[in-house]
Amino acid sequence: MHPIATGLLLAMSLPSVHAAQPAAGEASETDVVDLNNSATRLTVPVKLGDHGPFRFLVDTGSQNTVISSSLVAKLALVPNARATLIGVAGTQKVDTVEIEEVMLGRRSYYGLIAPVLERAHIGAEGILGIDSLQDQRILLDFRKGFMAVNDARTLGGNVGFEIVVTARKRSGQLIMTDAKIDGIRVDVVIDTGSDTTLGNRALQKAMGKRGVAIEQTMLHSVTGQTMLADVAYGRRLDMQGLAITRPTIAYSDSPTFVHLGLDKKPAILLGMREMRVFPRIAIDFKARKVLFDLPDAGDPAYFGVDPQNKLAPLGN
Repeated sequence: MHPIATGLLLAMSLPSVHAAQPAAGEASETDVVDLNNSATRLTVPVKLGDHGPFRFLVDTGSQNTVISSSLVAKLALVPNARATLIGVAGTQKVDTVEIEEVMLGRRSYYGLIAPVLERAHIGAEGILGIDSLQDQRILLDFRKGFMAVNDARTLGGNVGFEIVVTARKRSGQLIMTDAKIDGIRVDVVIDTGSDTTLGNRALQKAMGKRGVAIEQTMLHSVTGQTMLADVAYGRRLDMQGLAITRPTIAYSDSPTFVHLGLDKKPAILLGMREMRVFPRIAIDFKARKVLFDLPDAGDPAYFGVDPQNKLAPLGN
């Protein structure tokens, strides 16, 4: 049994929650992260008011920006309420603090209510959730080995992307609905906070024999909770002209699917392992689009040389 760490975190029942408000008219600065340096994970430097910068994990699976208890103590922030968090492995009551200003590059966001979690479970000083990314684009360039966060125009627009998928938005999440696994229609949420793709029980049931576990694994949430999951392989994941062969899926009863209203029909939270087969992926929250750059025909991933997590040739 191999443990899987996942950063997926969804917050609900937060008192006086409003979307983070960006400062108007300010210049922007692109934050770049080395994807080849596993020690940094997907973290960016974030300032809290005049303090920092601190390393925050960029997690498109997290609805709320989160702060570590050690950073709360360092900044002498006072918890002002309790909230119920929904993590990948269960729900939990936690303290919350109000953060007056979160600065990413030269762009500021105001009035965030942030859940407080242990740094040991987060793996960073905090999590930059989608409440701080609603007008941003996240560019994952696996070929050149970097991640960048900024507005779409600054990051080059849509030039070079061969597939553009329009997503619907629910609770801030971008959900791609025109996708299939082994011919089964499935909703897809991109989760940069997890390396592994998670599937719900509705998908596992629909997969029949292909959903039978070949092994089990333990999911570890940033809340510190754990949950047992069944691991199995699919044959092919199709998304509007894209085809990833043999995706690895960990099936669980994660309450995150219930929170997003994705528990009754097949759905997955697409992890970084499957995403790395693409040269580039851009997640544009403002435009509600996910953009993909396909590998060249001579790329080993395109022809399926690797044992798993590869792209099938178009038209197959």
